[in-house]
Amino acid sequence: MKKLLVSPAPHLHGKESTRGLMRDVIIALSPSLLVSIYFFGFSAIKLAFVGVITCVLVEYVIQKYITKSKVCVNDYSAALTGLLLALNLPPSSPWWIMLIGSIVAIGVAKMSFGGLGQNVFNPALVGRVFLLVSFPVIMTDWSIPSSWFRAGADATTGATPLAIVKEGLSNGLTMDQIFAENNFSYLEMLFSKIGGSVGEVSILALLLGLAYLLIRKVIRPHIPVTIIATVVVFSGIFWVLDPSHYPDPLFNLLTGGILLGAIFMATDYVTSPMSSRGMIIYGIGIGVITVLIRNFGAYPEGISFAILIMNATVPLLNNYFKPAKFGKEVKNG
Repeated sequence: MKKLLVSPAPHLHGKESTRGLMRDVIIALSPSLLVSIYFFGFSAIKLAFVGVITCVLVEYVIQKYITKSKVCVNDYSAALTGLLLALNLPPSSPWWIMLIGSIVAIGVAKMSFGGLGQNVFNPALVGRVFLLVSFPVIMTDWSIPSSWFRAGADATTGATPLAIVKEGLSNGLTMDQIFAENNFSYLEMLFSKIGGSVGEVSILALLLGLAYLLIRKVIRPHIPVTIIATVVVFSGIFWVLDPSHYPDPLFNLLTGGILLGAIFMATDYVTSPMSSRGMIIYGIGIGVITVLIRNFGAYPEGISFAILIMNATVPLLNNYFKPAKFGKEVKNG
């Protein structure tokens, strides 16, 4: 006689798997990785390789020899963390920085909480912020290595536009003067490389990844759209009030890691809300905090800090905005 197995809800299963979802996100990141390899050559490959290998090995060792639990490195989640961390570092970062960041991302931010599905904070962002606080000089060195495919034998210094604006405003310059002195061009920001993290090199590549994730229904549009809209509206308010001392919304979107964070970091299943209303509030919070840090904080960029801060509110948002129970009628209005 067969035993009757009783298990808690939910009892419905979909065709999606963790491995399939992680693979889709990696595919969506491929355009950004390929463009970064074009611009930065071996530097981008080195960071991605060290990040992926280290994250996978650290997770394997912890599961195999420390927690003695099922080894799950074949679900691609550790590999995705390594790739995301690589795309969030300056292209001139040494390999050992990537190694340390990967160990912190997996060993501290993920496995210390129990592994995939139990971590509170996005592991790749924890690794990045740890490196930023611990090695600020290296993490703010935006030297651009010469590419295999572009002329130039030496590395060039390419401070991020956000850092240039922050320094210029602190020196008493206006936005118009900063733009004139640095020959800033929105077309260049959209189509060409500017100083920044490896994954920030191409806005179009990031948007291509977003389109893929939406078509494949890997993510819902609520979080990235809300973050982008909030940044546009909130930064636009400051710009309208004082255009000489605050950058306009388009500049905010085309520079820094807004799109990389909104598309690939803030939408992480584990560390983002489950309900639509929770996602919207979560996205608004990220957008507001990012703009506040950019305008008034010590760092020129704030998307990483904003996402981690809002990660901490996710349990509260999930508790307050609970989705309707299966089979329960939802009243309109």
